[in-house]
Amino acid sequence: MKFNFLKKEKNTVFNYEGAKAFSMTPAEELYSAVVTTGLSNTSYEKGNDRWKRIQSLIKKNDPEFVAQLAVYARKDMYLRSIPLVLTAELAKQTSGTDLVSRTVEGIVQRADEITELLAYYQTANERTETKKLNKLSKQIQKGLAKSFNKFDEYQFAKYNRKAEVTLKDALFLVHPKAKDENQQAIFNKIVRDTLETPYTWEVELSVLGQTKFADEAEKKMAFKTKWEELIFSNKLGYMATLRNLRNILESGVSSDAIYKISTYLSNEKAVINSKQLPFRFLAAYRELKTIDSPYLSSILEALEDAVMVSAKNIKGFGFDTSVIIAADISGSMQQPVSPKSKVLLYDIGLLMSMILQSQCKNVITGMFGDLWKRVPMPKSGILRNVNEWYKREGEVGYSTNGYLVIEDLISRKEKADKVMLFTDTQLWNSNWTKNSFEDSWNRYKKIAPDAKLYIFDLAGYGKPPLDVKKNDVYLIAGWSDKIFDVLNALEDRKSAIQVIKKVVL
Repeated sequence: MKFNFLKKEKNTVFNYEGAKAFSMTPAEELYSAVVTTGLSNTSYEKGNDRWKRIQSLIKKNDPEFVAQLAVYARKDMYLRSIPLVLTAELAKQTSGTDLVSRTVEGIVQRADEITELLAYYQTANERTETKKLNKLSKQIQKGLAKSFNKFDEYQFAKYNRKAEVTLKDALFLVHPKAKDENQQAIFNKIVRDTLETPYTWEVELSVLGQTKFADEAEKKMAFKTKWEELIFSNKLGYMATLRNLRNILESGVSSDAIYKISTYLSNEKAVINSKQLPFRFLAAYRELKTIDSPYLSSILEALEDAVMVSAKNIKGFGFDTSVIIAADISGSMQQPVSPKSKVLLYDIGLLMSMILQSQCKNVITGMFGDLWKRVPMPKSGILRNVNEWYKREGEVGYSTNGYLVIEDLISRKEKADKVMLFTDTQLWNSNWTKNSFEDSWNRYKKIAPDAKLYIFDLAGYGKPPLDVKKNDVYLIAGWSDKIFDVLNALEDRKSAIQVIKKVVL
């Protein structure tokens, strides 16, 4: 009699559309949830529910991995809020080591993140008494004490705001040790509230905005002069420049100022150092479309050049590698990435797919909803073409029949090396036939046994349509161009989780 039976995997679940899906490991689910979150409401999950799910997943994961994920989310995914959440929650679970203090050092990249971390810690631990931050985690205290040594007076002054937790509160709480006399002098200024008012574009324009002018012409000239001063002083950072392009163009700055901005925006080193999420360029591009300026085309071209910097490190897509890229444009993708953003998951899917296909030499592209439709994506003018594709919203319907992408390949007997879906993963069959994505992929693998499926998860719901641990199925999540680094790692047979586990704390 045989007793040692093969263990059956019990990892089948159902997605939010009621279709068969698969559970993920706690590490995979936490990764996808973290790098796709703005902690805002989505089609299937409220921001507070996402927050609770992340809290639950932290408890299920190895503390070292949670720490590495926090640093990865901050440094590689360019996210600011969620690394603070991970770190404060990790402090509840971990004691007796310096893991949390090292994590704090890794995630605090701006002076205001010192106070933001304390503010979240206060909320997360439900402190309501007068001394809300007493009994602070010793490891958070140690990490923040070291973080104080990262910043100069300008950086402290820039973020010295009258909020629930101030820099002065933080200084008294964590007792940082100054590394020299100059830094001690800065700490003293924080205590006395005498930090020198920083030279920032916000301050400069705020002062100008409160000035009384003789007429509108004088006011316009003053703002034109101020913008030119900010541009030529080199103190207008990349993000500030990107967010103020409309104001700059409308102020009528000189051709020399426009040349400087265009050069700056498209400079590869400046783009890389700015750590902008690719969709920021799309947001800027859209903001300018209605502007009447003779310099508009030059600025739009600079934005196109900037977004293409993301694509330069993508590997493994030569003439001999056949690729299918499918963008999910279903109804559930029509959700903003954060409460204040006009950019939708729909936009990110289109943008990322177009960036990727720009580097493919042998590629078929298209979009799916009720239907799957092959539509060629141009190699250049990515931002322009995302905008054009957006106008086609509704052309293939609003369901999420991703299985049709695979069925189309089967019917054509077409062998692809890589099939790539940019989606929120909530795939189902609105045609009510027997086909499921899993079934279609399994049948396709008999035709094309070497084919690989890459699911780019843009929503982080944690319920992929296939088991990502077998049958050449891979999961990549996030909105940063760093997802392409993960894609490169997969070429070397390393998973996204293995990439994160290489983060040095």
